[in-house]
Amino acid sequence: MLKVLVPTIMLFPTIWLTSPKWLWSTTTAHSLLIALVSLTWLKWTSETGWATSSQFLATDPLSTPLLVLTCWLLPLMLLASQNHISPEPIARQRLYVSLLTSLQVFLIMAFGATEIIMFYIMFEATLIPTLIVITRWGNQTERLSAGTYFLFYTLAGSLPLLIALLLLQQSTGTLSMLVVHYTQPMLLNSWGHKIWWASCLIAFLVKMPLYGVHLWLPKAHVEAPVAGSMVLAAVLLKLGGYGMMRMMVMLDPLSKNLIYPFIILALWGIIMTGSICLRQTDLKSLIAYSSVSHMGLVAGGILIQTPWGFSGAITLMIAHGLVSSMLFCLANTAYERTHSRTMVLARGLQMVFPLTAVWWFVANLANMALPPLPNLMGEIMIITTLFGWSPWTIALTGLGTLITAGYSLYLFLMSQRGPTPKHIMKLPPFHTREHLLMSLHIIPVILLVAKPELMWGWCY
Repeated sequence: MLKVLVPTIMLFPTIWLTSPKWLWSTTTAHSLLIALVSLTWLKWTSETGWATSSQFLATDPLSTPLLVLTCWLLPLMLLASQNHISPEPIARQRLYVSLLTSLQVFLIMAFGATEIIMFYIMFEATLIPTLIVITRWGNQTERLSAGTYFLFYTLAGSLPLLIALLLLQQSTGTLSMLVVHYTQPMLLNSWGHKIWWASCLIAFLVKMPLYGVHLWLPKAHVEAPVAGSMVLAAVLLKLGGYGMMRMMVMLDPLSKNLIYPFIILALWGIIMTGSICLRQTDLKSLIAYSSVSHMGLVAGGILIQTPWGFSGAITLMIAHGLVSSMLFCLANTAYERTHSRTMVLARGLQMVFPLTAVWWFVANLANMALPPLPNLMGEIMIITTLFGWSPWTIALTGLGTLITAGYSLYLFLMSQRGPTPKHIMKLPPFHTREHLLMSLHIIPVILLVAKPELMWGWCY
């Protein structure tokens, strides 16, 4: 754990002491080295259980893929932000990179924590850098209201969780994930226990987000700069899924009866947010709503608590993290050239940038869950699990899949095909940096097809 955490912390002096000319190249190279070192976590020596570096920080097959995804994303965020942050004063550039690095430190400690209370603290700490990035570097005037939504939704969900954790500590005497499974199962039978059960999950359902408490997400995505959108879609939403997986194990036997409303909301959300995507005019808003739709599937897989459900959920989280981040990068490259996120005003870009149209096509197919990509593997496992739980769910998940195909096609046709508008003139060409950025997103997705057991979690 320290072999990644210490170099990440040492990025701070690198950022503040390096010469202005070398700031971006040095920090990107440093963070890419950290990402490559983090791949050693994937070499799993023990059959099962935790690989412990200390009593408080450890990795297991569930947290490892998310940790590697976190480390892999920092160099990509730096590559994506370089163009629109580099004209700013050097102090602001250093601050921006420092915030992204601090986000990585908090996320590594959140995914690596073995104490649930430490996970909670790091879960909350990620709010601060994200909030500053959205409100300071956001594009539009709405960014303050987006930041407020983001902060208050997350905090309102998290406070009941803190009280629930303190009560859990009082009744079991420990909050260590290594030990808490072996404590006496609690006799949960009163109304108070049901409220406690809901408190344990609501914070994570808001973070995922579940349909109904998702209103902060499209706002935050649309207003955030490209790095903010990338880290939100790729890693911060996954904190919710990861937290749910860790907590669900402790919440039996109440879960059997109490999960129904949440599964209904998750499945209904797949259809509703998918339908909203079909009506969107804003490019980033469409991609943000598609994230809510995919996360609804993940929530359904986790709540049912079968090995296939968990396995499918983590597979879909990793695959969606890379693909969704790639779509936000593509949306940003189009925005930097046309200065518009409205799809009707910036269409027909295939004639101008043919290679970029290929990236769009591949990213849309991956988002749509094209075989043999891991997105499909995750979705099929979750849909099968839900079908085994109740055959009626196939109507909702099947319709959701159909709508996903519909809006993916709509996104591609609206942004790439058709006649190029007359007002689009003198667009700067795509840089090697941007093609490298897309490659670094899609290559891991394709490589995971060959070795999907890296991200199956415990369920071998």
